[in-house]
Amino acid sequence: MLALTVLPAQHGYVGHIANLLADAAACPDAEPMAICRAGQPVGYYRIDPHARSVAGHDLAVPTLGLRGFFVDARWQGQGLGARALSALLADVSARHPTARQLALTVDPGNAVAIGIYLRADFHDGTGLYHDGGSRSQRLLLRKLP
Repeated sequence: MLALTVLPAQHGYVGHIANLLADAAACPDAEPMAICRAGQPVGYYRIDPHARSVAGHDLAVPTLGLRGFFVDARWQGQGLGARALSALLADVSARHPTARQLALTVDPGNAVAIGIYLRADFHDGTGLYHDGGSRSQRLLLRKLP
């Protein structure tokens, strides 16, 4: 997993896998997940049990948080992001049957990620999320199957 990386221009959106894993380890309810292809890790994401982890507050319906979703730079451009997103939605629905939706935040300048999420039926949530950093994040929601 520690060999996974993103393109230099994407580091501001995702960060480094070592930091993502350390953060997940510090949060006992977090579910860090590897995206695998033929048994080889090609990406990562994290599921959090509550929307407040990404939205800053809970939502009216039971909502999980999706954080740190990325496909390794060597595997980008092959449709793996869309396929991984579809698989994670099915997996999360099966493992969290009481959850009704998934929430994530994305940098408004990350057009590639926004396109993937919108094609996967995410829609704009309750406005921009301000996490105290220098940029606001776009909150996206998707009903779970």
